[in-house]
Amino acid sequence: MTKEFFGTDGIRGLTNTHPMTAEIAMKVGQAAGRHFLRGDYRHRVVIGKDTRLSGYMMENALVAGFTSVGMDVVQVGPMPTPAVALLTRSMRADLGVMISASHNPYYDNGIKLFGPDGFKLSDADELKIESYLEQPVQLAKAEDIGRARRFEDARGRYIHAVKMALPDHIRLDGLKVVVDCANGAAYQVAPSAFWELGAEVVTIGVSPDGKNINEKCGSTDVAALQEAVVASGSHIGIALDGDADRLIVVDDKGQIVDGDQIMALIGSSWSRNGLLTGDGIVATVMSNLGLERFLASQNLELIRSKVGDRYVLEEMKKGGYNIGGEQSGHMIMLDHGTTGDGTVAALQVMGELVESGKPASELLHLFDPVPQLLKNVRYSEGKPLEDAKVQAVIAEAEKELEGTGRLVIRASGTEPLIRVMAEGDDADQVNIVVDRICACVEEVAS
Repeated sequence: MTKEFFGTDGIRGLTNTHPMTAEIAMKVGQAAGRHFLRGDYRHRVVIGKDTRLSGYMMENALVAGFTSVGMDVVQVGPMPTPAVALLTRSMRADLGVMISASHNPYYDNGIKLFGPDGFKLSDADELKIESYLEQPVQLAKAEDIGRARRFEDARGRYIHAVKMALPDHIRLDGLKVVVDCANGAAYQVAPSAFWELGAEVVTIGVSPDGKNINEKCGSTDVAALQEAVVASGSHIGIALDGDADRLIVVDDKGQIVDGDQIMALIGSSWSRNGLLTGDGIVATVMSNLGLERFLASQNLELIRSKVGDRYVLEEMKKGGYNIGGEQSGHMIMLDHGTTGDGTVAALQVMGELVESGKPASELLHLFDPVPQLLKNVRYSEGKPLEDAKVQAVIAEAEKELEGTGRLVIRASGTEPLIRVMAEGDDADQVNIVVDRICACVEEVAS
């Protein structure tokens, strides 16, 4: 059985268009509630959201769904995705829900589900919930309908947990940081955590209006952050995305530092301090070959997973690794949380900045990335990657890059796109290979 509603990161889509409608959200609440009703005690679900306009509508629909099948609901308001995961576990809830489309524009939204352990649901759980969507709803008796309440202390609890991720002996006094919260879920908690630890904080992207989430700000558009860091003479810039599970850094010179460099810094630091488990880190097939070579120079291994933080996490748990992430900025540190957390990762970077005494432009550029090119080809129907002609061109390109580079071709899990990525020591060769494959895919997809 294949999943119709759940993609690589929950359910996501254009608001008020199937499947991202209030009707489906209520049904998801009923189906997920039914799946997690596993005893005679009062069951509880924690619901958080980011700042997009449709969050109120989706939240109310989910509350109606969960309470109608007998689950109590704790609403925590705008909070980062990792905060919902943390609160689900610490409050002994049966389920956690984050209403967010992450880095997407405001007109999209999504539903992410967490189990009682704070981890995202397995494929098996998602399939079971989908099966309930097609079945008659088993409503609770009138006297057993769930209650909903707002939890006012959620922000304080998360800020405390975030601060605990930084060793007690490290203070951020004297560190000037610009933080861009993407007008999203962390617009209150991230600046507060950095300020409480002693940093001088300059904020941008902290005035959400329901429609400006991720708009010309945050981890997917750092131009404003780059300008602010240089103009204010700050030591570092921190960019989060709409639900604050991603981190991109800007150094003191205004240069972008992606997830690969951040993983290199945190991984090598934890290794030196005896904190790294598994003698390596987990990243996806999209991480740069330069990261792999740098880790090898530190006697560390790079384990690659499929694209998506859930697949990174699977490999981490399977191999006993405690650091993993994506080039796009997801950073998972299992010592401090169960999912990607941009704020916690930012504190690890700032802690290293304070300890080293080096400028960010030196500290955060540990390797030179090899030339890498990614292009997307949109298609309307069919499966272009199964075409014999496309497969032949890909095989030829793999042979050309053997020993000097890599090729990654994959279909997007959320859009009708074929993503073509190549990297290697010869930039011209990389460009030629990518263009050749894209042209072939366009030809068979037209």
